[in-house]
Amino acid sequence: MNIDAVLAAGRRAAEQRMRDRIRLYEQGPDTFDRETGATVPGPRTTLYEGKARVEPIAQASGEDTQAGEREVRMLEYRVSVPWATVLPPGKRALPGMRIEVLTSPDPRMAGLTLWVTGANYGDQATAWRLTTEDRS
Repeated sequence: MNIDAVLAAGRRAAEQRMRDRIRLYEQGPDTFDRETGATVPGPRTTLYEGKARVEPIAQASGEDTQAGEREVRMLEYRVSVPWATVLPPGKRALPGMRIEVLTSPDPRMAGLTLWVTGANYGDQATAWRLTTEDRS
């Protein structure tokens, strides 16, 4: 069996474990509405929407940090999407982009927003893996 056949089998197996549905997007800068006195979130540009596997990174203990006037714990997650996923031309997954968990067999995951901290690329990978953190 050659390496291409082994990789194809591994990629099929990885996709079978992708039971979550996510949206990868970039968020435009917020603006201030002087009439209402409210901050208006910037526009979202969806780069990918589809199946994925969202899993906490087991060895990650999380990091406590201050956000505004409250303490938050940033927990790390690995998000795997199909290896053949293609983003729009000229786009790459960059730190600061966000992932929203749309659906999951674990209903507690739906609605979770994760911040991309890195992306792993490789021709011999079975999935495209993004490292993320939950900043809630």
